[in-house]
Amino acid sequence: MDNQSSHDSMMCFMASEETRTTDTRTAMPSPGRRDPGHRDPGRRVTAAASTAETTPGATSDAVPGADRTRAWAARLVVVGIVLSALNLRPAITSLGALLEEVRDGLGMSGSVAGLLTSVPPLCFAVFGVTAPRLARRFGPAAVVCAGMAAITAGLLIRPYAGSTAGFLAASALALMGIAVSNVLMPVIVKRWFPDRVGSMTGLYSMALAMGTSLAAAVTVPLTDGLGGGWRPGLAVWAALAAAAVLPWLPLVRDRGTAPAQLRPRPQPGRAAEAAGSAESAGDQPAPLRITRSRTAWALAVFFGLQATAAYITMGWMAQIFRDAGVPAGTAGVLLAVTMVMGVPLAFVIPRVATRLPQQGPIVLVLGVCGLAGYAGLYVAPAAGAWAWAVLLGISNCAFPLALTMVGMRARSGAGVAQLSAFAQSTGYLISIPGPLLVGVLYQQSGGWGLPIALMAGLMVPQILVGFLAGRNRTVEDEATAR
Repeated sequence: MDNQSSHDSMMCFMASEETRTTDTRTAMPSPGRRDPGHRDPGRRVTAAASTAETTPGATSDAVPGADRTRAWAARLVVVGIVLSALNLRPAITSLGALLEEVRDGLGMSGSVAGLLTSVPPLCFAVFGVTAPRLARRFGPAAVVCAGMAAITAGLLIRPYAGSTAGFLAASALALMGIAVSNVLMPVIVKRWFPDRVGSMTGLYSMALAMGTSLAAAVTVPLTDGLGGGWRPGLAVWAALAAAAVLPWLPLVRDRGTAPAQLRPRPQPGRAAEAAGSAESAGDQPAPLRITRSRTAWALAVFFGLQATAAYITMGWMAQIFRDAGVPAGTAGVLLAVTMVMGVPLAFVIPRVATRLPQQGPIVLVLGVCGLAGYAGLYVAPAAGAWAWAVLLGISNCAFPLALTMVGMRARSGAGVAQLSAFAQSTGYLISIPGPLLVGVLYQQSGGWGLPIALMAGLMVPQILVGFLAGRNRTVEDEATAR
């Protein structure tokens, strides 16, 4: 059986497991008794219909308007995912486009600026690990809604904080919101759209790339249009974050893994096949010992190395081009080109990845593009600037690939939540030194030769661990194996 068939079977199993759990709760009158519906099918239907009539939020085909409610809720969640994804990078790339102006305005040295570019992965590592616990307590929609509100507040405050420390603190507030949303995006997709993991991952990855490239491209022109000051040019992105709060508001009271109207309908003949596993697993599976999984570690390191490359690119690439003689506006557009490459590829790569038994070949192609881009930056940064921007943009699509593998390397929603938190938090911890080291090397050497060599050198282990993370196996099997 190929990977796509296994993937489809897994999704049917999850849908059947949810249906079996609901039926068991409805039809079982007291603990310890077997479900009498296996002897009298009509009795189970009656019980399910009764529950749908008396339980708020419960739905069935017999309830008038259930299809309309399901369609409305699905559209609302999709809008929320897209708007949230649009806001997961502008806080970073808008700063990268104006980094020189911010440095001058706040009196930062190169090393402090390097520290500033290391704040995103630090916040993602520290705050991202809390996301699953917060989601279990308040519901994933409420946590993402709060995350968007935090981004809005942080982006409004940081340009006017008045000092480097205040700027860093406000940036951390915005990045905290990004961190929890980063972790919960794969969880929301897996739990609310389990039969469309590849396409939905591609959709929000594409929206994320659009937000990234948009901020890189228009921040400098916006700054000029707003009077030339860097403060309004950074603060304007809070409006986009505020818009992302709205679609989650009707969903904040949902505490479950998914609203009932969004759960896929069971496939005929699958319920009996999954019944035993559903009864033995229970509603709340025991947490995995995720650190026992080699695949989880490989995915975490792969995530960390691709994040290192991405944040070095977002934080420093525009400055590399500017130091090579490229005008500031053009350097911002070049950074936007790098980011915009992720718009089509972020939609295509997850769909291709879910159809392959192993994702190693995709890892290799992306890595080779990265090596070629860094070589071009080293040899002729200005002469071939557009080509290097395109190649590095292709290489940065390792991010949607990593997110896709998070969804593929675990069988259950709970497993995806644990794997997503572990891989992203550990990965971002790994990525913290990279942007800071680039700033230090640049200041000490007086040029970009050593930093670019460092970037190229890190691409080799990224390819190796990417092959390990792309093997066709799940963390549940590895975490429970003796």
